[in-house]
Amino acid sequence: MEFAKVTALLRATTLEAAVLTGRLVLYPSGIVPERLAPARPDDEPVPLGGGGGRPVVLLHGFVDNRSVFLLLRRALARHGRHHVVSLDYPPLTGDLRTAAEALGRRIEAVLARTGRTEVDLVGHSLGGLVARYYVQCLGGDARVRTLVTLGTPHAGTSVAAPLADAHPLVRQMRPGSEVLRELAAPAPGCRTRFVSFWSDLDRIMVPVETARLDHPDLRVHNVRVSGIGHLALPVHPTVATGILTALDGDAVEDRGAEGAGGGMREGTAEGSSSVA
Repeated sequence: MEFAKVTALLRATTLEAAVLTGRLVLYPSGIVPERLAPARPDDEPVPLGGGGGRPVVLLHGFVDNRSVFLLLRRALARHGRHHVVSLDYPPLTGDLRTAAEALGRRIEAVLARTGRTEVDLVGHSLGGLVARYYVQCLGGDARVRTLVTLGTPHAGTSVAAPLADAHPLVRQMRPGSEVLRELAAPAPGCRTRFVSFWSDLDRIMVPVETARLDHPDLRVHNVRVSGIGHLALPVHPTVATGILTALDGDAVEDRGAEGAGGGMREGTAEGSSSVA
């Protein structure tokens, strides 16, 4: 292996270890689900202008909770996204479809609370797959303007993990699962815009390209991120910048970004992306 690749891998591994430590510290703070304030008849809708924007809904990955999005929430708030909601699904959930149905109900509650008709969605890992199922198979494209996925196994991951396949959600993330076959089926007229971030050093996505979203009926923009691993995707500032750009854009444009530990360049809407 080339020296540069070894160095990049060591840096990414060190960062993953640091992120994991932070996750363990913050995890208790995210155990209690976030509560939505009830809608009141006299509430004014969240303004679209003046930095208000559409509500943003965040959905975590497998065996995680909403604490993973602490830094991203701050970045969104600084960028004028003042209505951000982190949703949870129970770790004992046995079917991705059940989690997607629950997501739909929560999104309806968010829309009722804010007086809006659409949200933007950001899902990490399994959360991105749950969000995609809601959009593609449960009519969620009428509610979701943009769906951003971070390290999501769109084509299934073959990563080896002891006893992991004992959990039904893990089995649904394996290549060729029934859920993934449903998502690969035709989806004509899907209105949601998809932006999929995938990392060349993601050791949970096997192969790493499985986190790319390739579907002939979907409007997709794949973004390759260099130099960071799976756990760092929701917390890395370079990725946060890319997410903000994705949520602000009504049309995909070529843009580049450089950050500590790696670079990122967006490609075309239905094409491949490249690394700076």
